[in-house]
Amino acid sequence: MNILLSIAFVGAWSSGFIGAKLGSGSAPAVTLLMWRFLPLALVLGVVALIATRASWRGLTPRDLVRQAAVGALSQSGYLLTVYYAIELGVSSGTTALIDGTQPLVAGALAGPLLGLPVSRTQWLGLGLGVTGVAVVTVADAGAGTGVAWWAYLVPFLGMLSLVAATFLDRRSRTDVRPMVSMTVHAVTSAVIFTALAAATGTVAPPASGSFWTAVVWLVVLSTFGGYGLYWLILRRSGVTKVNTLMFLMAPVTAVWGALMFGEPFGTQTVVGLALGLLAVAVVHRGDRHDHHDRQEHDPHRDGQGSQQPAAPGPFTPRRSASHPARSSSPRPERPVRATPTAGPGSG
Repeated sequence: MNILLSIAFVGAWSSGFIGAKLGSGSAPAVTLLMWRFLPLALVLGVVALIATRASWRGLTPRDLVRQAAVGALSQSGYLLTVYYAIELGVSSGTTALIDGTQPLVAGALAGPLLGLPVSRTQWLGLGLGVTGVAVVTVADAGAGTGVAWWAYLVPFLGMLSLVAATFLDRRSRTDVRPMVSMTVHAVTSAVIFTALAAATGTVAPPASGSFWTAVVWLVVLSTFGGYGLYWLILRRSGVTKVNTLMFLMAPVTAVWGALMFGEPFGTQTVVGLALGLLAVAVVHRGDRHDHHDRQEHDPHRDGQGSQQPAAPGPFTPRRSASHPARSSSPRPERPVRATPTAGPGSG
């Protein structure tokens, strides 16, 4: 069952990039995003009023403003750059690989920005990941697609938007339920994209069937499928399993895009994707060794090697999603990792 869930999650999450490609030929990115988020915000708003009122209790206006800011970065800013890059002609696989470096970049920046330790293994992983991105980008740019060189910088802006959202979310000391954050993010994005569409005169959707196929694809498969399976696997298997699966999105998207749209997929693309996967393996292996070393030197172990309860500290991890708690409970600072909303399939 876990294998089937993992396969379904990777497919649903990767479908966000494919859905963006499907809709890019029929309408501007802002129009597609507006009509993606309007029905989603309406559905989630109704659910919030009827079924999830208890999850909102105890949240302050400041908590909601912070979630709106996280949503503006991790959904609005990020998805706009993804869709715009694909609209400009950047392949879906290249876009997915660039965006997939977000956890590596966030982990490396945790040192200078938050004072958290960054190991040489993390820097090595980041270097390998960036090299993989460079190889795939060069291969994509040299495939004769006629894409402007600056179009490849657009996904990097989206990746940095995700990094900023990650740090903003990690600094919050209030646990917000996934359904609450998803609702706030969707409503925020619906407002932003509607305003942008109105300002650019692109509110009216095209009559083409491909546009509405893309909208349904993105709402049903990418959003509810990707985001729902994310939290299901997180509860069953933990964050390490989820983060590992996240790095399969780039190769899956690249193969999918090549088969469905004829996007470039040559030797250089394979090498770049392999370097990206190697970067993930290096970082995860280093994390396991670091975790083992911390356990061996843990002052909270007694003489017989049993684990004693540790006092809360600055690196206490976030409460597991599988243990319900009051949404307004305080929480200590926690290690930086990818935000749950990272990826086109999440919003």
